[in-house]
Amino acid sequence: MTIDETYMKRAITLAKRGAGWVNPNPMVGAVMVRDGRVIGEGYHEFFGGAHAEVNAIRSANEPVTGATLYVTLEPCAHEGKTPPCANLIVDEKITRVVVAVGDPNPLVNGRGIEYLRTHGIEVEPGILEDQAIMMNEVFEKFIRTRLPFVVLKSAMTLDGKIATVTNASRWITGERSRRMVHLLRQQLSAVMIGVDTVLFDDPLLNIRLKGSWKNPLKVIADTHGRIPLEAKILANDPQLTVVATTNLADPGKLKTIERMGAQVLICPVKNGRVDLAFLMQALGAMEIDSVMIEGGSTLAFAALQEGIVDKLITFVAPKILGGANAPTPVGGAGIENMDGAINLKRMKTSRMGEDIMVEGWV
Repeated sequence: MTIDETYMKRAITLAKRGAGWVNPNPMVGAVMVRDGRVIGEGYHEFFGGAHAEVNAIRSANEPVTGATLYVTLEPCAHEGKTPPCANLIVDEKITRVVVAVGDPNPLVNGRGIEYLRTHGIEVEPGILEDQAIMMNEVFEKFIRTRLPFVVLKSAMTLDGKIATVTNASRWITGERSRRMVHLLRQQLSAVMIGVDTVLFDDPLLNIRLKGSWKNPLKVIADTHGRIPLEAKILANDPQLTVVATTNLADPGKLKTIERMGAQVLICPVKNGRVDLAFLMQALGAMEIDSVMIEGGSTLAFAALQEGIVDKLITFVAPKILGGANAPTPVGGAGIENMDGAINLKRMKTSRMGEDIMVEGWV
């Protein structure tokens, strides 16, 4: 690993501290180096807060004139919620900037690098570019399409069951896997389930970890408005709940749900259920940059069939349940021929205690 890669790796590590706090902005980290010494570090800590470059400069324990700045994303050159970072870099007389990846935001998209170069600063782009892109896969999609990055999450036994024949599902996976799911809820802006999951499990969908966490928006796909008014998700956190339904639901009940503090979103009907493509467009307009679909199997198949899923995360537990009628992660009508199978790429596996976490991109 080169010296530039070593410092950029540190900048990427710093950037990840902003996961879940900066959405819909990207995670960005920065490291200030002079004569082989780190003199300042920073990262984008929360949405609307100072950018990583600013925090790195502020934290420096000596003047940054003549130093090298390592930053995971191209410095901005436009006025947004904060002043342009490219201007600050020039004003502080930093002489070299190493960038992992260009900013796909149309307001930046090369302008930051161009501004630095026209002011005599040496710019070295593309250092650990693939890692930086992967880290900000949510931002990369949302800034280009204004559609949320969608993760389909499931937990199953080794024989592919998400519950017993009596729909008992607590707990399929171990503690480490369940903790990871809570961390994912923190990192992504919304979690989404079908109404059947509400009826069977009555989940809270919040983050139950020690410390300070930002609970996600909770989205319920409920074509006919079947969600019980006494559901925990309405009783405990209605202001963070969206019931995505259709004109097939009882208008009176929908009014009651709104009076409870939840938001009701009327969607078109497609194939007899909520139009998921429309729902994603609506969530994107609400600045929801990412959604994790957590259940159930009918919703999972509909999401895959509709083509809204970007990534799958599956936790596999070393257990066997059996049962021809026990539910599986993906239900629905299914695919008739093998050539219609939904193929995944860039498969990754990780150990989660006794479980295995499998990641794949559609």
